[in-house]
Amino acid sequence: MLPYSLPSMGDLDVGRNAAAAGDWTAAGHAFVRAAMDGSEEGAELAMGVTGELARLADAGSADAAALLAGILLEYADESALPAAVARARAAAEAGHPAGQRTYGHLLASGLGVPEDLDGAERLFRAAAEAGDPYAALNLGRLSDDVDESLALLRTAAQQGIDVAGAVLADRLSSLDRDEEALHWYVWAAERGHTGAMNAAACWYRDGFGTAPDPVQAVRWFLAMLAYGNGDGVHEAIGLVRGGALDEEGVRTAGRLAGDPAAAGSLLPFLPRVLSAEDVSGPGQE
Repeated sequence: MLPYSLPSMGDLDVGRNAAAAGDWTAAGHAFVRAAMDGSEEGAELAMGVTGELARLADAGSADAAALLAGILLEYADESALPAAVARARAAAEAGHPAGQRTYGHLLASGLGVPEDLDGAERLFRAAAEAGDPYAALNLGRLSDDVDESLALLRTAAQQGIDVAGAVLADRLSSLDRDEEALHWYVWAAERGHTGAMNAAACWYRDGFGTAPDPVQAVRWFLAMLAYGNGDGVHEAIGLVRGGALDEEGVRTAGRLAGDPAAAGSLLPFLPRVLSAEDVSGPGQE
């Protein structure tokens, strides 16, 4: 499978320039980065270079074969699965780390091949030892050795893979290491992982791994909105309506989330402070 990461701006242009120069592998990598950042055009352009990548793979390029396998798995329909399997297997047999990781994923999931967890683990381990952080993530998920799993997930996270931080937090939580777990949820949340944002928000709300902090809770519930995920909105409203934050706290949460407008929309849910007239009624003493 292709890794999930945030590309730099201008990957479409990088890819077009590489294609114009005849560097189809560099072009494919750039288009994939753009696609993983949500660009439909990036996905279309990645599919558009598969013919050239196939030619390079047939000529013996393991890099092209591994990239081609990933593109076919991510952006093509089911009819391309046999070709993706063949390309991933060829890259893995050539010792290419991305190919090993991709073919390991196919073995682990039984996608297009018989399920073989032992074979997947061997491939993930070989790729991880070669420095592929996504293989370290996959092996960390698969390993039954707690210490090894945590070490592999840390390795992947330290190389910037947000999902590795979220999975690491889950593992630490299962071991009742809540302070460490919260650290990694926040780490992954800061890098755009919406599941980690939701987890961090709930933990700050409920006081897991820290004292309850409704400002941070609302901050992370609101931060999810920027990624098109509104699952935390009702939770944020509940905290505000219940009086967990005052107006300053709501505005602070919005500022931290980078969304002051969303915070402003929460202000009408603040509990109304009753005046003496509200209590006694007009004209009453």
